[in-house]
Amino acid sequence: MDSSNGRRKSRSYLTWTDNMDRVLLDVLAEYHNNGNHTANGWKPPAYSAAVKTVREKCSVEITKDHVYSRCKTFDKHCSIISRLLAHSDFGWDQDKNMLIIHNEDAWKVYIQKNKAAACYKNKVIKNWDAISLIFSRDYATSEEESAGGENAHEMALKGAEDVRELTQNSPSTSGPSSQDQGGTPTSTRPSQLCRRSKRFRTDDALFCMSGNIKNSFQISVKANEPPAERANASPKEIFAALQEIPNLGRGDLLRAYCVLTSNDRKFESLVALPMDMRKDWLMMEIGKN
Repeated sequence: MDSSNGRRKSRSYLTWTDNMDRVLLDVLAEYHNNGNHTANGWKPPAYSAAVKTVREKCSVEITKDHVYSRCKTFDKHCSIISRLLAHSDFGWDQDKNMLIIHNEDAWKVYIQKNKAAACYKNKVIKNWDAISLIFSRDYATSEEESAGGENAHEMALKGAEDVRELTQNSPSTSGPSSQDQGGTPTSTRPSQLCRRSKRFRTDDALFCMSGNIKNSFQISVKANEPPAERANASPKEIFAALQEIPNLGRGDLLRAYCVLTSNDRKFESLVALPMDMRKDWLMMEIGKN
């Protein structure tokens, strides 16, 4: 019984070579650009093509489960490395296919909060350009998410305190009412309701703002919001534009694809150039990354 289980496990295990990885990633890149890679995973045609192509080109017996497992590994690499590269203290060595650590102290702090990244200090990850462009998504670091939440909370409290101070100093709250002056009673205002409250809370301040104060607060918040970004060019459109550039090698094409899919403004800059200048411009941009 035990020996039978051992044989089943050995048959299902597959060692991936560099050539097998390259062939698989080439297939996945094509199907990714054709829309066969969704948030829920790869569509069946992508798996079928991957199994068939790797089997034929690498002369190896392979199944959908093998491809699925390898994709999970690539996705893990992309997730961890992308988060690392979001920090200025880390970079990527294209020649050694390894992480560059510019600041050892920053690395120690980072792995204390992200233990899964520890093994990537000296880990060689080949085909990073292809992996990053196929499996990339928005990876926010836990520190950034935490900082964002704290900043939002602090801004809300600060805004509430500003509103409280303005409301208390407003003539509608500090001056005599029209009833006290003998005038016709006016409708009860939110600020008057706030003044009657025994305890002034942050929630009360946000709820009881007068019209002018509320508008000022909203304008202030909107002024700090980043301008809405235009929709990015599709990966398929970028890939097609790169294929039109003469004498652009496969490796340079993949590196350029990675750069352009992460910054839509750079793609606009590319297509604005004459065709005979596009390759030289791309080589300059690749050299910066």
